[in-house]
Amino acid sequence: MPQPTETTVTTETTETTDIAEPTGADTAYRPTARTVPTRSKERASYDRELVHGILDEAYLCHLGFVRDGAPVVLPTLYTRVGERLYVHGSTGSRPLRMASGTGTAPDPGLAVCLTVTHVDGLVLARAAFHHSINYRSVVVHGTAHQVTDPEERRTALDAIVDQAVPGRSADSRPANARELAATAVIRLDLDEVSAKVRTGGPHDEPEDLSLPYWSGVVPVVRGYGAPVPADDLDPSVALPGYLSAR
Repeated sequence: MPQPTETTVTTETTETTDIAEPTGADTAYRPTARTVPTRSKERASYDRELVHGILDEAYLCHLGFVRDGAPVVLPTLYTRVGERLYVHGSTGSRPLRMASGTGTAPDPGLAVCLTVTHVDGLVLARAAFHHSINYRSVVVHGTAHQVTDPEERRTALDAIVDQAVPGRSADSRPANARELAATAVIRLDLDEVSAKVRTGGPHDEPEDLSLPYWSGVVPVVRGYGAPVPADDLDPSVALPGYLSAR
């Protein structure tokens, strides 16, 4: 798995508490100063179902934070469990070792910004200025904390595996004590959240409509090739159904 080798995450002295699932009219996230875009506001959405759908369709996120006064953005794996994101990390990183040895005082965590983006199409206009992309994205602001409860961490790691390949966690050897000790998981609650979506074709200027340049959308789709077995795989081990169906 990709591992954010520079992510500073902090330990806590208390166990985690569950976040209640939204009910009734609580179908949208509350906009904040950080989640309201400064441009193309009409593309923003705070709909909970839309946000969950965008997050659940991907497995790679970009995690941004500030370290030693400079911004850092790292790609890593993640999963969503209810109103919480779990992000894969490594206990071998220098910042994490420093954070986990700061003493017994409770730590406020690490301020982060997490993003997930799907590119759905290349939008080609007659004018270069009006070229764009069709996309679906989610931006999450909040404070990340290291998961210290062993059972929650194991459950989160299984969910991260299944986010990328559904069904895989039950069809592989579970992590042993040494592997779990080398792996970190951070959690980020879905509180300050927004989605942003662009769909449709190009927006050409009226005076450009007669120009002899092709204009339209080139769809972008995610696809998988045929699985390639490992060189040392026993030939008697069949391809799992969850891979042949992809």
